[in-house]
Amino acid sequence: MIIIDGSEGEGGGQVLRTALALSLVTGQAFRIDNIRAKREKPGLMRQHLTAVEAICAIGGATADGAAIGASSLVFTPGRVRAGAYTFAVGTAGSTSMVLQAVLPPLMLADGPSSLVLEGGTHAHAAPPFDFTAQTLLPLLARMGPVVAATLVRPGFYPVGGGRVEVSVAPAPLRPLELVERGPLRGVRGRALLSNLPLNIGEREVAAARRVLDWPDEAWGVEELVDGRGPGNILMLAAAFDQVTEVVSAVGRVGVRAEDIGRQTANRMAGYIASGAFAGPYLADQLLVPLALAGGGRFTTVRPTQHSLTAAAVIRRFLDRDIRFEAREDGTHLVTVA
Repeated sequence: MIIIDGSEGEGGGQVLRTALALSLVTGQAFRIDNIRAKREKPGLMRQHLTAVEAICAIGGATADGAAIGASSLVFTPGRVRAGAYTFAVGTAGSTSMVLQAVLPPLMLADGPSSLVLEGGTHAHAAPPFDFTAQTLLPLLARMGPVVAATLVRPGFYPVGGGRVEVSVAPAPLRPLELVERGPLRGVRGRALLSNLPLNIGEREVAAARRVLDWPDEAWGVEELVDGRGPGNILMLAAAFDQVTEVVSAVGRVGVRAEDIGRQTANRMAGYIASGAFAGPYLADQLLVPLALAGGGRFTTVRPTQHSLTAAAVIRRFLDRDIRFEAREDGTHLVTVA
């Protein structure tokens, strides 16, 4: 049995999600202690428990000790079963994070699957649905599996209530070389609001436009007519020939709209100037598919603790050499061999 200290590296949910996915694919059981020890509220939160329950459902697995607030659990994998599944976080916890755990085993299953995920679709400290649909899934399709995702209803903190429908057509994973992103083809900046004054989004967009010299037609403010609670997110997308990067920030009480706009735009400007293929969220989520494919390479900005931690967990389950090499142009080359 593999023993994992959940306080290592970034010390959050990334450790658990990566271990769950790889355990089910490789058939290796694990025990994890100190779950999310470096977070303000350590232990399993609702979205993490949902990920555990989802993995157990699709893989006939058991997770002894899994409960809200639990700091340890023992996971024993079973066999992945393709099928139709519905998983509800029950809060505004991120549906994207639940998908991150269940997608790798379902992409390698013996038949197609369909998923309904309910909860937060545009959550703080997690990639929004738009990142999953526009950035991650097209690259997974180039590796073999075809995954399609539809946003039926957005869900914001604290109410949640979002709904995402996903279909998975499995296939063997192929290695990818993702070093050059190609020329910039288009840009878009969008503020999305639910049950909040439109001027919040207008102020976010105005602040972002002072940083990014994008054309007038690239910007917009959209209001949800059937939102289940208050919520706001600013999303900036830059579509290159080989990849689309989505940078976002969720509006929060106590944070000025102008700061949301400026900070998000500065992050996008930094990514565009870097010349790297993958931004931070994409770098995190490419590591497991490439490791399961047996190899691949991509360039990225400075690796985050999330990426370094994911690589460390992968090495526990798979015989993979994962290297992060700084390059003279300021980017990093990540090689999975």
